[in-house]
Amino acid sequence: MQKISMDSQPAAGLLTIAILGGTGDLGSGLAKAWARAGHRIVIGSRSPERAADLAAELGNACAAPYTQAVELADVVVIAVPFSSHEAVLSEIRAAAQGKIVVDAVVPLVPPRVSTVQLPAEGSAAQIAQATLGPGVRVVSAFHNVGAAKLHLGERVDCDVLVFGDDQTARELVTGLARQVALRGIDAGALANSAAAEALTSVLIGLNRRYKVKGAGIRITGLEEADPAGAGQ
Repeated sequence: MQKISMDSQPAAGLLTIAILGGTGDLGSGLAKAWARAGHRIVIGSRSPERAADLAAELGNACAAPYTQAVELADVVVIAVPFSSHEAVLSEIRAAAQGKIVVDAVVPLVPPRVSTVQLPAEGSAAQIAQATLGPGVRVVSAFHNVGAAKLHLGERVDCDVLVFGDDQTARELVTGLARQVALRGIDAGALANSAAAEALTSVLIGLNRRYKVKGAGIRITGLEEADPAGAGQ
């Protein structure tokens, strides 16, 4: 796979972001949005050719196997299907120590993906934290972002709820969310991620029922409390 040189540091405020599942709809959409914002992107994928093609399209990016992608990154985003979630977590556990891992995985169980089916552990995010261990700061976000809208080249007209038990990590991911959507909103503890993960199935049902694409969420009443957040 193609590599980028890591000899020089990104500009202030910019990160190297590894996206595992980076050739999928959500992963590639996030990659494009963050590449436009100036971040370095590492595409982690089981499809080397597709990953290399996307990296070439983005420019300041590379493709790498999952473990190497994690090693190169400041922040790791997991955007794989739920069926692959635990296997990927186990694979990257050692490489992820000391890093921020953003879990965007939703526990969808085909064929009833419009029905909420949360795991016994509570949420995909809680599985991630338990598997990766206390040396990894797991943040949960981007469950309710319409992937199709990310590919249009503009920020998605929805809010992104950000969950995590580490405030500094939550704040960093909230900032990244504001680069792909209208707002990133600090939604509290990682356990609260169950609400957003469950809501994804509801939104899928709304898309089908009302024949729309990318139904999202907006949290009302925050504009006055956090006027700066909406425009960042």
